[in-house]
Amino acid sequence: MSSASVQVQLVQTRKQQKQFVRFAWDHYHGDPNWVPPLRTDQRERLGFLPHPFYDNAEIQTFLAVRQGEVVGRIAAIIDHGHNARFDEKRGMFGFFECVQEQEVANHLFDAAVGWLRERGMTCARGPNNPSQNYQCALLVDGFDRPPVFMMSYNKPYYGELIESYGFAKSQDMYAYWGHIDMVDKPDPKVDFVIEEATRRFDMIVRQINTRKELKSEVESFMRIYNVASLAQWGFVPLSESEIQHIAAGLKHLLVPEMTTIIEIEGEPVAVVFGMLDYNPIIKKIDGKLFPFGFLRILFGRKKIQTVRMVGTYVVPKYQKWGLGLVLMYRVMPDAREWGIQEGEFSWVLESNKLSRGTLERGGAKLQKTYRMYDLDFASL
Repeated sequence: MSSASVQVQLVQTRKQQKQFVRFAWDHYHGDPNWVPPLRTDQRERLGFLPHPFYDNAEIQTFLAVRQGEVVGRIAAIIDHGHNARFDEKRGMFGFFECVQEQEVANHLFDAAVGWLRERGMTCARGPNNPSQNYQCALLVDGFDRPPVFMMSYNKPYYGELIESYGFAKSQDMYAYWGHIDMVDKPDPKVDFVIEEATRRFDMIVRQINTRKELKSEVESFMRIYNVASLAQWGFVPLSESEIQHIAAGLKHLLVPEMTTIIEIEGEPVAVVFGMLDYNPIIKKIDGKLFPFGFLRILFGRKKIQTVRMVGTYVVPKYQKWGLGLVLMYRVMPDAREWGIQEGEFSWVLESNKLSRGTLERGGAKLQKTYRMYDLDFASL
């Protein structure tokens, strides 16, 4: 796991964990489009602090070091939930950062692949940080502006490093941009679809409830997300402990105005939620929530004019009845009143032609492309 110039180390000590996290700050120093991760959140997803994802997953992190200086990092991940769901022996790689040297990248991938092979894996996919339910995929187009909240960013040359090692594209994921004024010129068919859906079902369409019930509401969101996403490429349902963990983290960041729940016969069956783009504030606080960063986020959010629409999720029974449009068009007046000027719809799988077509007919523009890569170990 070493050469004359580069050594790859297993991350085992607290010092190495700090080096692993810190490398991103050094690597992107001066890059105007990089946004630091929230530090505690990053440590949890790396398994350096407890996280429920690792109740059914394993991770090993590696550092590439040359003459005492960190020049790259990677994580090898085994998501047992993925392998059980898809009957595979697939490992994952993630949290990849590297200087622009193929030799360093090759050493990192050799270490990750070797670790996965030792545990019986036959192929790999990534980047997953640590899975598709969190931050994932490599930015391959759209480096001209910073990412929105919870979306990834990387150096433009990473794709070449990954592909030169032997990985090949498995799926692209798109981010679409839209301006609030586009809502004033909807597809003529939209009103008809919304009217028909409203007529057909005795539905309640509302925001999430007050903060007293917000955590349970977010948990309902996540459960609908699980059921609605089962047919999605690569999707692995969140565990109940993950749902509760995510709900606890989002309850202070979600705002009711950017959400919609549809209930039919007393049951939540469809949700949409937008996350304010907190990234400009996160950059100012350098990813530190404490002691005062969290307060800056809370008190600064009323000035945010960009929202990330994470997705519309409808349980399978109602997916062909236009409830997604009902969800979105309830949010729009509140978004306008908040002061939202633009939004990103992300991410959308390239294979999801229905969602892509709906966005494009509404005037949304493809803004960024992210890519997932696969590697069959037999090809090495």
